[in-house]
Amino acid sequence: MIKDYSDYLCAAIWLLKPNAQFSMINNDYSTINWIVLEGDAPTQAEIEAAIETVKEQEAQSEADKAAAKAAAEAKLAALGLTTDDLKALGLG
Repeated sequence: MIKDYSDYLCAAIWLLKPNAQFSMINNDYSTINWIVLEGDAPTQAEIEAAIETVKEQEAQSEADKAAAKAAAEAKLAALGLTTDDLKALGLG
């Protein structure tokens, strides 16, 4: 899970420009130094929109993991097993 704005900022830039290499000072768009950039640099507005996309993708991933865990636990319960049973078998 992403922890702070700088991580979201980098993730957003890489979402828009997967092969980009860059540096910046204090997470400030105006200080981005593009070392490798294919095409035009994304605008600050494009990056801010991409940050929201990254956050949505992260939330969806967490929701998917929770749903998968709940489904697995339901299957275990249907078989009469618990997560402790799996741990005892070295599987949890």
